[in-house]
Amino acid sequence: MTTAAATEAATVTPDTAARALNRARREGRRVPSTLLQPVSRCEAYAIQDATVAAIGPVGGWKVGARSPGQEPTCAPLPAAGLLPDGALLQGPAWRLRGIEVEVAFQLGADLPPRPAPYTLADLTFAIESVLPVIEVVETRLADWLGAGAQAQLADLLSHGALVTGQRQPFELGWFDLERTEVVLRFDEQIVAHTVGEHPCPDAGALLVWLANHCSARGAGLKAGQVLTSGSCTGMLFASQGTAVRVEVDGLAPLGVSF
Repeated sequence: MTTAAATEAATVTPDTAARALNRARREGRRVPSTLLQPVSRCEAYAIQDATVAAIGPVGGWKVGARSPGQEPTCAPLPAAGLLPDGALLQGPAWRLRGIEVEVAFQLGADLPPRPAPYTLADLTFAIESVLPVIEVVETRLADWLGAGAQAQLADLLSHGALVTGQRQPFELGWFDLERTEVVLRFDEQIVAHTVGEHPCPDAGALLVWLANHCSARGAGLKAGQVLTSGSCTGMLFASQGTAVRVEVDGLAPLGVSF
């Protein structure tokens, strides 16, 4: 990093970093990660908060961990980016077209900030429905792969859009992703067929962590928000012109096209 770039990075605030990210989001451009460079998760989460404050209401949250026992990470999902089944995504904003298939949960009750920690029983009571989702992974960072975990975290964990499928009543068994079967197709080709390959299959534990994180963060979780639980298929990249189709066993199929 040059001296000038280092000086600029050192003086960046969450608000200025968020402005750069949102400008890139609006214009379909990318910015150097040196405009962010949070040195801690706390700073990355502050940039997230400033980013969504400028975009609009929060429609959901994404949470995940690389393995059981590892501290999860999360990001708020702008409500404007929650899209219906069959969405068509075209234009300069869709460059990566990373595809992750997830099981998500929609809240029917608020989980506001409070002194007492939330428990699995609290989450079970608050969740109203379960649904399949496709997260479309995008980045506002010019050097995405080399940007580092904190910069990617600040950029809403590389969130582009969330395509939401048909909801059905929640049952406790959906918290266990160890036997979840998923088929992912690009056009007519099966590109992933997994059974229980989620890296952190205890979705209940992830959501309890998220509820307590959001409580401590002062945001809380709200009725109607959709909570994703991490990819069951890893990430695969779709080409322009691809029709993506997803089947999660026990849930209705859904798709997105580019």
